[in-house]
Amino acid sequence: MPSGSFTPWLIVLLGLVTAIGPLATDMYLPAFPEVERDLGGGPGSAQFTLGAWFFGLAIGQFSQGPLSDRFGRRAPLVIGLAIFAVASAGCAMVQNYHLFCLCRFLGAVGGSASAVIPRAIVRDVATGKKGARIMSQLTLVFGVMPVLAPSLGSIVLKFGNWRWIFWVGALYGVAGIVGILLSLPDTLAPERRIAFSPVRIASRYILILKEPVFLSNALLATFSTFVMFAYLGSAPVLFEQVLHFSAGQFGLFFGVNAAAFILGTQINGRLVHKFAMPFLLEAALLWALGVGVLFVVLALAGIAGEHHPILTCALITSITGALGFIGPNATVMSFYHHGHHAGSASAMLGTMQFSIGSLSSVLVGMLPGGSAIPTAIGMMTGILGMAAADLMRRRAPAIGTEDD
Repeated sequence: MPSGSFTPWLIVLLGLVTAIGPLATDMYLPAFPEVERDLGGGPGSAQFTLGAWFFGLAIGQFSQGPLSDRFGRRAPLVIGLAIFAVASAGCAMVQNYHLFCLCRFLGAVGGSASAVIPRAIVRDVATGKKGARIMSQLTLVFGVMPVLAPSLGSIVLKFGNWRWIFWVGALYGVAGIVGILLSLPDTLAPERRIAFSPVRIASRYILILKEPVFLSNALLATFSTFVMFAYLGSAPVLFEQVLHFSAGQFGLFFGVNAAAFILGTQINGRLVHKFAMPFLLEAALLWALGVGVLFVVLALAGIAGEHHPILTCALITSITGALGFIGPNATVMSFYHHGHHAGSASAMLGTMQFSIGSLSSVLVGMLPGGSAIPTAIGMMTGILGMAAADLMRRRAPAIGTEDD
């Protein structure tokens, strides 16, 4: 399947499939109190259901990559979405807290296919600048889901109880299966598929991690996720308790921030035809580094925060816009030497993004609240991680320029 036949509809379809992860993670956050009350898990028990989901994602991504390299992209993706849909329906029907956690775990194992395989599909059909353009378009659809999902969950709760959220998730998975079966051919030819064995899988992951181009660019993409997670994890406290935003203002800023991220991905998708990916990545990184330092200084001085909400929001939005350049370019460059096992490379990248990126919430939670300092330091930590990864990338072998 050549990149020229990768239609806008297929990009939208893969973007919506990729968005299953953040949708299923964030959509039921507004329903936490109802879940705890209905299932009798006790105060704070809903957090453990989220932990079951995250654990399933981590386990699933390691298996989905090799499976897609062995059996092609289409079949594992369809089966993964089917498992996600059935498990979501199970979440909607169970009356027991422990069974609910089990269904969340199984749903994540299946849903992890949606995080791994679409990126491998992009690598199958295009590399270089065309790959970066497609990845930017894919990121456009994917990037808004973490922002919109809690609002979508709140809307569902206005019409029904928390179980409706999981019925929506089940229908979403079924719709993804139908779209794939009707529109998406398998992009991995049979002669390019790799035999499946535990020893080969382990050696393949070690080989991928030892390759400097992958490791440096994967760390760039991972710490880009860390920055976004630091923002999302601290946003409720920052906007509601520090900036004293109303629900409408909170939603408005989330929309503005999503627009900045989208704008970054789309400008990047156009500029890759004129500039090299490393140049665009480093330009965005320098911008994020400068704004991040300014944000930390102003937060520590008490300027960014409660008394200057517009300034605080502008600083966050400026950094988020830069992530729209960094993530897609780093992702494409990380796969440069791994077209023959792009599924495994994508799985490793996804696991890194999840495991390291999720630490941002731990960092933000450890910092004293009541100001913009946790958000600023959390985001700056991720930016410094990207800067360190970029130094690694500079020392790695050059990947050349591809215009395919």
